[in-house]
Amino acid sequence: MPERFYVETLGCPKNQVDSDKLVGTLLADGLRPTDDPRAADLVVVNTCAFIDAARQESIDTVLQLDGRRRVGSRLVVTGCMAERYGDELAAALPEVDLVAGFGVAVNAPAPAPPHRRLIPVATAPVPILDLLNLPRPRSTSPWAYVKVAEGCDRKCGFCAIPSFRGPQRSRTVESILAEVDDLAVREIVLVAQDLASYGRDVPDELGAGAIVPLVRAVAERVDRTRLLYLYPSDLTDALIDAVCDTGVPYFDLSLQHVSKPLLRRMRRWGDGDRFLRRITTIRGRQPDAAFRSNFIVGYPGETEADHDLLLRFVEEAELDWCGFFAFSREEGTYAADLDGTVPNSLVAERLGELTELQDAITASRRDALIGATVVVLVDATGVGRSHREAPEIDGVIHVDAKRPVGELVEVEIVGAIGPDLVAAGAPALVGER
Repeated sequence: MPERFYVETLGCPKNQVDSDKLVGTLLADGLRPTDDPRAADLVVVNTCAFIDAARQESIDTVLQLDGRRRVGSRLVVTGCMAERYGDELAAALPEVDLVAGFGVAVNAPAPAPPHRRLIPVATAPVPILDLLNLPRPRSTSPWAYVKVAEGCDRKCGFCAIPSFRGPQRSRTVESILAEVDDLAVREIVLVAQDLASYGRDVPDELGAGAIVPLVRAVAERVDRTRLLYLYPSDLTDALIDAVCDTGVPYFDLSLQHVSKPLLRRMRRWGDGDRFLRRITTIRGRQPDAAFRSNFIVGYPGETEADHDLLLRFVEEAELDWCGFFAFSREEGTYAADLDGTVPNSLVAERLGELTELQDAITASRRDALIGATVVVLVDATGVGRSHREAPEIDGVIHVDAKRPVGELVEVEIVGAIGPDLVAAGAPALVGER
């Protein structure tokens, strides 16, 4: 009887793609999936190591699954924590049978009990393209993430990703398009650590601005093409046009802050005025454009004036979606040794102010859509999204449960509930505005 496997994925969409590739590899090896870790012969945790909270969640999940798995099964930890803290993780978690980066086969047989096989990632060579070009199963939903590159060449002061994911390594256009075709979905969400820099590491092969022809090529194959994680300095006119031409004018901009001195301390480009001008330009080209961004609060040296600048920017920009995150001091990063620590209590206060302001803006922008007719991709029974909502990140649109999953349909918006919208024919929901 074939062995069964269970995969738990933590962290960002890029991790989900890695898990999909891992699942594809295990299926090709003859294993069968299960939704119950207690029934699995192989339990895999794909971890996140971006900030303290993510690392703690990863460890808690590993320990929880160790308590639930059956005797004789193998527990494997992979992903970002395994790649960044391989030796430490192996020593700290004797419950685990294997700690391995994606360059190590997670289905490798373990020695007979009671021995444990702990293989720190430091002993494994860094793979050239990790899991990027491995097969993956078809998506169970009408959309899918596609990772176009691994690693990152930027040196942002707060980010440790380049230290364990390595420099940027772009896939070939042919391999990406083949994956898009194989997935057979209505919407493709392109992701990478630095998406707009796709191809910059292989200029002789892909040329400058390779992301633009890639976006256009993907858009020829699917109904919707969405881009996540765009560095603002790389948001060229050509890329803006390509995004708008897909019919999904959704701009996920990695801004992080708006104070110019603080951004330089972050080793980042730009300032609030530049960002506002770019957003205004895009809205001039495409009034229906939707915007998302994330901001770090409490970065070392952030002053009250810096915070006020960010508040003013959030108010003026009126972005559809915003995430605000407390600064996390990451070992080995430039920011780890910076002075000017912001007290936790002040960080919490600033987070509260920004969140309250953005919640009101998001609610206002959602209310403004009441009465509009929008095209919705039905993701699941009774739930869909327009171009304004990225999957798993933003709000949703509640639709008539009779609408077929996977179909693109026109609906009239008749109400709003927080970040979510309600279409005509959807069940009455508590709190509808």
